[in-house]
Amino acid sequence: MNSLLRPPLPGLTPILSARRRVSPPQAAPVRVGSAELAGGGGRRCRRGLAVVASAAPSWMEEAGVDVLEEGGRWNPSVSDSYRPTGLPRPNATVLEAQARVCTGPAQTRPLGEEQAMRVLDTILRSAMGELKEEPVSSAQLGYEEVQCVLKDILPIGSSSDLTEVSEALLAAFLIGQRMNRETDRELKAYCLAFDDELGPPPVADIKSLTHYGEPYDGNTRFFRNTLFVAAVRSCYGESCLLHGVEWMPPKGGITEGQMLKFMGANIHLSPTQAKILLEDETTGFAYLNLQEACPPLYSIIGLREHIKKRPPLATSEKVQQFVRARGRESMIAGFYHEGYEDPLLMLMRRRTVHAGLVVKGEEGALSMTTKERSAHASKGLPVNHCSGFRTPNNIDSSETDGISRESFRVIVNAQELGFESTETPRTDRSILKNLELGLAALGGEKGAAYDRIVLNAAMADHLLGCSGAEDINTALDRAREAIDSGEALRRLMSYIKISHTVS
Repeated sequence: MNSLLRPPLPGLTPILSARRRVSPPQAAPVRVGSAELAGGGGRRCRRGLAVVASAAPSWMEEAGVDVLEEGGRWNPSVSDSYRPTGLPRPNATVLEAQARVCTGPAQTRPLGEEQAMRVLDTILRSAMGELKEEPVSSAQLGYEEVQCVLKDILPIGSSSDLTEVSEALLAAFLIGQRMNRETDRELKAYCLAFDDELGPPPVADIKSLTHYGEPYDGNTRFFRNTLFVAAVRSCYGESCLLHGVEWMPPKGGITEGQMLKFMGANIHLSPTQAKILLEDETTGFAYLNLQEACPPLYSIIGLREHIKKRPPLATSEKVQQFVRARGRESMIAGFYHEGYEDPLLMLMRRRTVHAGLVVKGEEGALSMTTKERSAHASKGLPVNHCSGFRTPNNIDSSETDGISRESFRVIVNAQELGFESTETPRTDRSILKNLELGLAALGGEKGAAYDRIVLNAAMADHLLGCSGAEDINTALDRAREAIDSGEALRRLMSYIKISHTVS
C-alpha cells in the first residue's frame, strides 16, 4: 500500500414527494452547508426534492411519501417497488432449485431427491397446463436435461411455439455459459456485440471521463455511494458517466437509476443528452439507462429473472462506452467472485482506455469500506482489493495509443490513510435511507457515509492516475473540499433540474 501511495448542517433529510405532491415554500432559499438552493425552483423542483433539517419521525407522512403497508401498496422508497409490473413472475419452486445450481463446481449445492422430484413434477404439470398459478416459464425450462424430457411429451418446434422455443433456447444458452465459465473470447463477444447499436457513440468535449460499471442489480444491504462520488469528482474536472437500469434481477437492489428517479431527475436520457450533461459546467456527470443506451440488452431483463443466476452479460455490461471523450478515458468496475478481476481488466484494455480499475467493494459493488478488516475474515480476496492499469504519468494521455500502461494490485487500508474504522451504514433496500445518508454527507455531515464518499472519490483519482492526485493526501483533501464547499451538492441539485431540459 505504501509503495503504491508514494509515486455543515447535521441531520439533513431529503423530503421527496411520491404519489401526493407537496409544494415547498416559494420564497426563502434553503442553505445546506455553504450551498444555497433556491426555494421552490419551478415546477420540476416542486415535483422533486427539497433538502431540509430533520425535525420529527412523522416527516414522511407530512411530505406525502407513501409507506409500504401490509396490503402491499406501491412504495417508491423501496428498491423492490421498481420491478416492472408487466413482467410475469417465475415459478418459485423451480427458481429455488435454480438458485442452488449453476454457480460453478465449487459452489453448486445438489438437489436432494425429494426436491428434484418436486421440481420435475412442477415442470411437467406446468407443461401440461395443470399448473394455474405461476406456471414454469419458457426461460425456466432452459436446462438441457429438462429439454430432453420435454421433447418426449410436447410438440416443441411447431409453428405456434416458435416464440416460446426461442426464449427457452436463449435461456439455455445463457445458463450453459454460466455453468461452463465463459472464456475470454466469449466475454469479448458479449461486451462488443451491441457496440454502435445506436450508431457511433457521441464524443464529449471534456478533458477526462470515467465510466462507472456498478453491478446492475444494485445493493440490498449497504450504502451505495457511487452517485455521490460522481458529484464530488465532477467538481474538479473528473467527469463521470454512470449507466445501469432501474431494477435488475437477481438481487433487485438499490440502483443509481432508482435514486435519481426518486429525487425527480429524468433518467431516460439518450447518449447525446448525456454528452451535454457531461460537458455542462454546472453538472459534469451523467446517468444512462440501458433502455435508451442499448435496447436489445434491456429487453431481456425479464428473462434474466427467470434464469435466476447472473449470466455472462452481468460481467460484460459493466464495461461499456456509451459516450466517448476527447480527453483521457478511464473505467471502473466492481466484482465479487475471485477470478473475474482479470477478465474485467482484459475487457477494459480492449476498450483502449488510458486507465482501468476493478474493485472488490461491499456487496461486490464499487464502494470501498473504511471498516477495519476482521482477523477472522473469510478466505479469498478481501474487500478493498483493487487491481488495475494506468498510463504512466510521464506520458501525455492525449498522445498515448492506450497501450503503454503500468499495472498494479493493492488492498486499500483506510486506517493507514487516517480514517477511523466505522461500521458500514445499512440501507436494506431503502432508497430513502440511502439518499438520507448521501445527501447528509454532501451537506457536510461527518460520519461513515461522508468518509466513504471521500475515500472512494480520492482513491479513484489516485489509482487511475488522474491529474493532481499523485499524492493520496492531496487527493483526499480535494475530495473533502468539494463536499465542504457545498459544490458537490450544488452539482447534484443542478443535475436533477437540467436533466429535464436537455434536448
